Amino acid sequence: MHTAYHGQVWCFERLWLPSPSGRRRLNVLGALDALTKELVTITNDTTISAPSICELLTQLAARSDGLPITVVVDNARYQKCALVETCAADLGIELLYLPSYSPQLNLIERLWRWLRKQCLYGRYYSTFATFCAALTSCLANAHVQHRAKFEDLFSWSFQSFTNVKLLPA
Repeated sequence: MHTAYHGQVWCFERLWLPSPSGRRRLNVLGALDALTKELVTITNDTTISAPSICELLTQLAARSDGLPITVVVDNARYQKCALVETCAADLGIELLYLPSYSPQLNLIERLWRWLRKQCLYGRYYSTFATFCAALTSCLANAHVQHRAKFEDLFSWSFQSFTNVKLLPA
């Protein structure tokens, strides 16, 4: 994610954007509260793995105030392993797995798309530290500063098909 994204600019001359060399990466693991639109994140620059998921689940359990928690996750291997399932069971968290290849049902994917538009498109960060600072500060204050946008972006309105006519084969 530490690259320069082209903005929507048309011109008659070529414009070269400086871009950092190397493969430094900021990993953001997040959980979005569907009611309050508050975000809980864990960031690192190594990898996301099962222990990172367990750390996130522990943070969620600490914030729950004894209320039941259901975490919607996709079918990534590090989310569906025995370590994560055991940790979730010990913390009293239910894991709800989405069907394969259905990112449109995952609210956090909408957040990542919004974050890319907000912080990455048409922007250049000269150092990895400024890049990390921009993303973490945007995520820390997003549910307050962009409340109206979040209400619209993370609505629960999904299209349902109730009266579907099936064609004979």
